[in-house]
Amino acid sequence: MKPNIHPDYQTVAFHDTAADSYFLIGSTIKTERTIELNGKTYPYVPIDVSSDSHPFYTGKQKSVTTDGRVAAFNRRFKNLGSK
Repeated sequence: MKPNIHPDYQTVAFHDTAADSYFLIGSTIKTERTIELNGKTYPYVPIDVSSDSHPFYTGKQKSVTTDGRVAAFNRRFKNLGSK
């Protein structure tokens, strides 16, 4: 490998601000901010959504019950032929 061409890989603290949770993940992201977690100082990156706050992962998503086109048609016109 060529020297001095690869980005610095380090452990970074990502903060999900919606769920107020922290993730320590290896990354090459560059940031000027730092935070102290568990007695160590890590680069700090705030994020809006993660697996702790996204509805897909938490199971708190909206459940939309939609019938098919045939059911909607039958429901709309069920009384039309009964005269």
